[in-house]
Amino acid sequence: MAYPRRLLANGERVELDLHPHVRVLFGPVLALLLVVPLAAYAAARIPEGDAQGPARVVVAVLALAVLVVTVLRPFLRWVTTHYVVTNRRLITRHGLVARSGRDVPLSRITDVSFSHGLVERVLGCGTLVVESAGERGQVVLADVPRVEAVQRRLHQLADDLEWAGG
Repeated sequence: MAYPRRLLANGERVELDLHPHVRVLFGPVLALLLVVPLAAYAAARIPEGDAQGPARVVVAVLALAVLVVTVLRPFLRWVTTHYVVTNRRLITRHGLVARSGRDVPLSRITDVSFSHGLVERVLGCGTLVVESAGERGQVVLADVPRVEAVQRRLHQLADDLEWAGG
C-alpha cells in the first residue's frame, strides 16, 4: 500500500516509499509452514469417539491463536510500517489502529549512517540511523531495503535542499 499523497504538503513529492525488507517475514512464513501441517497432523491423530470433534476444535483454535501471534501480527506490522522520503522530509509511520510516526525535515538532518551484518548485506538491507538537529535527535530505521542507496538519496536530497536555500 503506497503512502497517501493527500498527506503531503503542496509541492511535496515522494522520492522513496518503503516498507521494511521482506526478510522480516521469513519467520512468519516458516511458522505458517510448520503450524498448519502440525495442526492437521495432530487433528488427524485424535482417536475416534465422542471427544474427537471437540478435540479437533481445540487443536484448530490453538493453531489459529499461534498463527495470529506468529504470522498475522508480524505481517500487519510489516504492511503498516512506512519509511517515506519526500523532497522535504523523512516520514516514518507504523500501526494499524493506533498509529504513530515521526517526521524529520531534511533541512535538519545532520548525519545519515547505516549498518548491516553479513546476512543483511547479502539480502540488501540494513539499519539506517538519521541524526537530526533538535530535541529528539535520532531516528533508527530497521530492516531498510537497499539501505546504502537510501542513505545516498537522503544525503543528495538534503544537499539539494541546502543548495536551494532551505
